[in-house]
Amino acid sequence: MPQGLHGGNVRGLKNLRPSRTLLGLQTGHWSRRVPNIAILGSTGSIGRMTLEVCASLGPPYRVVALAAGRQVDRLARQAAETGAQTVAVRDDEAAEGLRKALPQGAAPEILAGPDGLVALASRDDVDIVVSAVVGGAGLPAALAAVKVGKRLALANKEALVMAGELVMAEARRSGAEILPVDSEHSAIFQAMASGRAEEVSRVVLTASGGPFYRRSDEARKHVTAAEALDHPTWSMGRKITIDSATLMNKSLEVIEAHHLFGLEAEKISVLIHPESTVHSLVEFVDGACLAQLGPPDMRMPIQYALTWPDRHPAPWPRLDLAALGGLHFETPDMERFPALQLGFEVIRQGKTFGAALSGADEVAVEAFLDGRIRFGDIVPLVQRVLGAHDTVADPSLDDILAADAWAREEATQCLTSYTSPR
Repeated sequence: MPQGLHGGNVRGLKNLRPSRTLLGLQTGHWSRRVPNIAILGSTGSIGRMTLEVCASLGPPYRVVALAAGRQVDRLARQAAETGAQTVAVRDDEAAEGLRKALPQGAAPEILAGPDGLVALASRDDVDIVVSAVVGGAGLPAALAAVKVGKRLALANKEALVMAGELVMAEARRSGAEILPVDSEHSAIFQAMASGRAEEVSRVVLTASGGPFYRRSDEARKHVTAAEALDHPTWSMGRKITIDSATLMNKSLEVIEAHHLFGLEAEKISVLIHPESTVHSLVEFVDGACLAQLGPPDMRMPIQYALTWPDRHPAPWPRLDLAALGGLHFETPDMERFPALQLGFEVIRQGKTFGAALSGADEVAVEAFLDGRIRFGDIVPLVQRVLGAHDTVADPSLDDILAADAWAREEATQCLTSYTSPR
């Protein structure tokens, strides 16, 4: 049975077809009519779009808590505009900077450090936690939200890449709802609502291919950070944009789909779709394929994760298929883009491979953006780290965090063997 959402299972696939009765929010904290929202990573791309969605929705949706790293000036403006009651930042230095940046009259409670992020995610006055923190740093807070039964609107895919079995087990225990914010997984969730779990033959994740899909292998090795950050269709944060260019992002999404929907590697495939209009599709056993389409705009899946099972009017641009003219698809070349193979390998290996992949990739992407390695070095560096990883079976959270830390250290050590780009 596909996993995810209420009680660790995709509600609406547990029985026949989804209805308001089957999908309806039941008892507990969510029974309150005012959904209070916490946004983790509010100063990043997804966080800023979430604030835009919340402003568009208006009451009863209310932002009561925000968390960010060091962009204290932007965070201060967000806190003043939303009236957030609690704000979490990376460390004491950022907390002091935030106090100075807050306008007169704004006095939210300020939490500092990783423990502050976890505390914010599990507060009693928070109903929905939007996890948009970049990388493995988002895992502890996402897990904390799930443990206490929050609705987790998940944009931080590393939480499931690193600890998918652990997170989903806690969701089943607590009855927490996990709703995907990634456009691909939101599309799969929406399409899956048309059938039963056992009727799903496979899911197809679409990928734009990034800006370099048509470039030769040699040309891709030497692209600049500025080129890699110029995505042809999506507006995203720096790390996810680089991952999209290597197709590592799609590899992480394959792992995420495995955990969210309880699908083995053989039931997950990927298609290159440059227009980024078909966000993903589900194929059923009778051959029917249901796809979810829309403009490449993350505000749509964000809003759906906040308002599900309802749909609300929104001011975003509508899809104009006639103006688009055509849709194109092709099977990705796994040899030319070896990053894509890693997601399927992590599913098959399990254990702490996901944590090692996540940690190594973060170090490799940061090294590329800092000019320490070439674009073509990113995936080989990650492969090298995974090849040296000693996995831990049935890992605890401590084991997962230790594997992540080991991978970061191993990747950092490996960097010394690479020649810096000129």
